[in-house]
Amino acid sequence: MIAVVDYGVGNLFSLVSSLRSIGADAQVTSEGEALRAADGIILPGVGAFADARAKLRASGAEGVLTEEVQKGKPFLGICLGMQMLFDRSYEYGVHEGLGFIPGEVVPFRLPKGMKVPHMGWNGLHIVRDCPLLDGVKEGDYVYYVHSYHATGCEAHTVAVSDYGIPVTGVVARGNVYGTQFHPEKSGDVGLNILRAFVKIAEGGR
Repeated sequence: MIAVVDYGVGNLFSLVSSLRSIGADAQVTSEGEALRAADGIILPGVGAFADARAKLRASGAEGVLTEEVQKGKPFLGICLGMQMLFDRSYEYGVHEGLGFIPGEVVPFRLPKGMKVPHMGWNGLHIVRDCPLLDGVKEGDYVYYVHSYHATGCEAHTVAVSDYGIPVTGVVARGNVYGTQFHPEKSGDVGLNILRAFVKIAEGGR
């Protein structure tokens, strides 16, 4: 079973629908028992970093997520969920992240004429092998919507996209993975990424 963390941030319907469309048993939950029983955990999220962190704490799930990551359970953060994997964010102040992957989330500083948010389809440049990208080819397009991006995480960066600067698209550190883009909105490429995560969670079955 794949647990999708429900902490009141974002619409989970499209993610859960995508997981079920590829045959995954997906359960939306913030309950500790269900998170511990899951084969893998997905942390989604949209909106403001500070608000999401506060809601995650209030849900009571944060401690369990940390415990399960430390035990080695496969974990995937998506969009804001990926940003929360890092040490801190500088979105309207300084806010501590979960600290699962070294790095920081900072505002875009783009060449003149380029707009924020970074929104729409963009190609992936794969910089290192990662099981999450099994079935993904160099240059495959994925769908982004974000105004802040991860930096200082080069040692764990798997793929980037070009938006005037290299934008961190995929990260991985041990059992923890993150995608800045939305796999559930990225067509067949995104479904392949979700399939790969389910396979990782199920131990390669």
